[in-house]
Amino acid sequence: MSVIYILLAISILVAIIFFVAFIIAVRKGQYDDSYTPSVRMLFEDELIKDKSNKSVLTKKE
Repeated sequence: MSVIYILLAISILVAIIFFVAFIIAVRKGQYDDSYTPSVRMLFEDELIKDKSNKSVLTKKE
């Protein structure tokens, strides 16, 4: 029975260590998206074209 308590304590300790490591990584910006903003400018023209087509359709109606 004492082995269960030791394993439970070790597992909680490991979980706390991983949680703290995750929080530190998030605060340092490890999961920030640096790829999407550089690619967004490549697709910006298509979005503007779609918006202008919609506005032309609403003007005709």
